[in-house]
Amino acid sequence: MQRLAPILLLAMLAACGNGTQDYPQLLPVDQLLTDEPLTPDPAPGLEARAADLRARAAWLRSQPTDTTN
Repeated sequence: MQRLAPILLLAMLAACGNGTQDYPQLLPVDQLLTDEPLTPDPAPGLEARAADLRARAAWLRSQPTDTTN
């Protein structure tokens, strides 16, 4: 039984891979560190999300805390 456990573990790990791995394209560091804008520009969505999070944080700060427990 002790010999069977590592074999089963390896078989399960081998079954997890489907052979198609879609990794992002590798880029040189100097190309990553440029100040060029991203395409498409993610800023509008991120700014709206940040505004929603700030509003939620303000609302949570305004709620009274229950310290009776």
